[in-house]
Amino acid sequence: MATLDEWTEQACAALGLERATLDQAMVLDLAREVAHGVARPAAPLAAYLVGVAVGRGTDAAAAAATISGLSRSWPGPDGEQSGR
Repeated sequence: MATLDEWTEQACAALGLERATLDQAMVLDLAREVAHGVARPAAPLAAYLVGVAVGRGTDAAAAAATISGLSRSWPGPDGEQSGR
């Protein structure tokens, strides 16, 4: 985790973002949920879409909850909802 924390600090600084505004656990949990509930390539796309929504004024937790809900309702390979 030290590498991830260090990289996050550097990435935030490079983008001119306050590190305190990032809920790292929320983003990682969202990516994990989408990767397992939908498809691995959907995880970074979901994170990006949440970021765009937040940039347009949506609350980060609300945006993540919306995408998490969508992921949980996504049909799995057998046609059943993932239920995660």
